[in-house]
Amino acid sequence: MSDALTFLDAGDCGLTVELGEAVDEATNALVIALDKALAAQDIPGIVEMVPTYRSLSILFDPVVIPKQVLRERVLAVWPPDAAARGGFRRWTIPVLYGGEAGEDLEEVARQHGLTPEEVINLHAGAEYRVYMIGFAPGFAYLGGLPEKLHTSRRTDPRLQIPPSSISIGGKQAAICPPLPVPSGWHLLGRTPVRTYDPARKEPFLLSAGDRIRFRPVSAQLYREMARAAEAGDVVAEVETIDG
Repeated sequence: MSDALTFLDAGDCGLTVELGEAVDEATNALVIALDKALAAQDIPGIVEMVPTYRSLSILFDPVVIPKQVLRERVLAVWPPDAAARGGFRRWTIPVLYGGEAGEDLEEVARQHGLTPEEVINLHAGAEYRVYMIGFAPGFAYLGGLPEKLHTSRRTDPRLQIPPSSISIGGKQAAICPPLPVPSGWHLLGRTPVRTYDPARKEPFLLSAGDRIRFRPVSAQLYREMARAAEAGDVVAEVETIDG
């Protein structure tokens, strides 16, 4: 990981700040810290900031803030101080594994010489990091998948998967949004949690830098929680960890 910033033009109204070449927790933590540091400045002209694995994309109004001035504002908060780097939220996400909810569970188990129960225990026994939100509203890309579950993506991607699927692909895990989306990842289960809900005050539940733990639930409890989620309940547990 390099401590130097690389600025890339993204059209007239976009600026991408690259913080390194590696996809790792340290680089991603700096991306998130830079995002927080700039947000704290409340800089006029910045429309939106999108943290990714190793870069921060900044959308801005060039009439309000010229690109060169924006670069200078970024450099003024680099490197981010300790306050911008500390603290995170840890979510516990309920999951109904296998069956119609996770139709690839048995195949993933077969590929790795495991039982479906062993796959569930491995998947639910890890703690994950939300590296970024992207592809579809509320789609969370997660790092931390146990090596025993690293699985090449499907050779025949599905044009549509069930909303709120819990999936894995390569070295990554994911929480899909409550929308039907295409996917080449393997489906292990579904969650009643809605990572995106435009009716909520804060439509997006998860943010880059959050931590995730999965909790297996029964079909009956899943149905009860799904009804609660439909009524507006978050149905996920969260705790804030101070840095």
